[in-house]
Amino acid sequence: MDDKVWDVLIIGSGIAGLSAAVRLARKYDVLLVTKGKLYDCNTDIAQGGIAVALGEEDSPFTHFQDTMSAGDYLCREDALKVLVEEGPVCVKELIDWGANFDREGENLDFAKEGAHTIRRILHAHGDATGHEIEKTLLIKVREFKNVYFLENTICLKVEVKNNVCWGAICFDNNEKKILKINSRVLILATGGAGQLYMRTTNSLFSTGDGHFLGFDAGAILEDMEFVQFHPTAFAKEGAPTFLLTEAMRGEGGILRNNKGERFVYRYHPLGELAPRDIVSRAIFTEMKESGAQCVYLDMTHFKRSFLENRFPTLFKKCLEYGIDISKDYIPVAPAAHYIMGGIKTDTFGRTTVKNLFACGECACTGVHGANRLASNSLLEGLVFGKRLGGYLLEMDINSGIKDNFIGNGYFKEDECPFGDEIFLELKKRMWYQVGIIRDEEGLKSALSFIREKLDLLQKSKSVSCRVYEMIFGTAYLITLAALNRRCSRGGHFRSDFPTKGECGNMHLDLKKDMGEVIKVFWEE
Repeated sequence: MDDKVWDVLIIGSGIAGLSAAVRLARKYDVLLVTKGKLYDCNTDIAQGGIAVALGEEDSPFTHFQDTMSAGDYLCREDALKVLVEEGPVCVKELIDWGANFDREGENLDFAKEGAHTIRRILHAHGDATGHEIEKTLLIKVREFKNVYFLENTICLKVEVKNNVCWGAICFDNNEKKILKINSRVLILATGGAGQLYMRTTNSLFSTGDGHFLGFDAGAILEDMEFVQFHPTAFAKEGAPTFLLTEAMRGEGGILRNNKGERFVYRYHPLGELAPRDIVSRAIFTEMKESGAQCVYLDMTHFKRSFLENRFPTLFKKCLEYGIDISKDYIPVAPAAHYIMGGIKTDTFGRTTVKNLFACGECACTGVHGANRLASNSLLEGLVFGKRLGGYLLEMDINSGIKDNFIGNGYFKEDECPFGDEIFLELKKRMWYQVGIIRDEEGLKSALSFIREKLDLLQKSKSVSCRVYEMIFGTAYLITLAALNRRCSRGGHFRSDFPTKGECGNMHLDLKKDMGEVIKVFWEE
């Protein structure tokens, strides 16, 4: 591994990384590194579906308008046009490769979710859309003999010199050894950061590694304060947190408080189908005012046969915890779900560091604005992964690195003074102080706590401490951005600055400056 110079190194095995790999394998040797197994990603557990303007009554223009509205009109128009216009072609291609989306007869069956004005959500096996897409892409990628996979391996550092990326330092958990992986191009497709929060719908591996890796390499990060909390995650005491897809409300599910009252219409005229940030804050407020630990999703007005067919996975999963959704209200509460901000890229995945690219949830094209429209995330990974791959196929990447470049002496596997308890404390701090509703006092307290722990972690060169450093580093960036955006917009709500204010129409950028200083600046 140390002796080879790879054409392309991809960190991450979700939809974005695989979409890029399918294109790149036509010309280059590709190494795909993933922290767990290939299926251990947010793509595989995505339930609701993929939004795309393929219906007869739909259009890219309508999809554009709905996304812009949900994003609180902070979406970057050039990226959004790419998403809605190229999305249909990409999804048709996925179908040609064998993706089996649900149908009504011969026609695709479109569902509706919050903030969509039309039924445009494709789903597979009811509520197992992500798994179907992940499986389809992995089968396609494996057709190429020049794509290699390295599982159970975590990227610790992106190697950069003179603002040029040359590869990465990784740790192979199979062999328990440091790997120096040289590459002409590196793509970060590491997914989200939901595991930074106490309650989350995300995969166990979604700890925001890619965000910190990009920042540490010198790339600009944008809009890190915009974190989306999904309104409806399972909330029964003693049971794990798992997502209850927005498609349940799209089909007509009703949210009720602990008195049995339907309440969301008091907060927004679209009720249960309002944008996610609004529904989450409505639930949060009801819980706070009543002292309840949850609200309830009511699906009891549907026939059991419909629920078993439309939501088979969730029907069985709820039964495991004593909830028959055809008879019982489902206890739900918000959970961290998606981060709109990330490594700033253009529409071809280019970052501000040469030969370093990013796509998927760890990237920020600006397509989601301040709040992602439901089911746009899978489409984003598919579209921008393809564009990145297509761009690199047209480039002469062989003009870069020729020989091994990465040196020794970065990390060693020695003891780390911290254990999982430090991570649990961080998750609580992020949930209560950098969560659904924020204020200056809480943000400053969280920032101080994170900075103190970072200072200790950065003194060690152990692999374990570096892993925690990446987690705490991304948490620090989210918190710092939230403290600096002294206004409210989309997924970022400040109780001490509840209006959009002057900064509301700007994007907030973070960049590593000299030493430990972080440069904060605004862009239109």
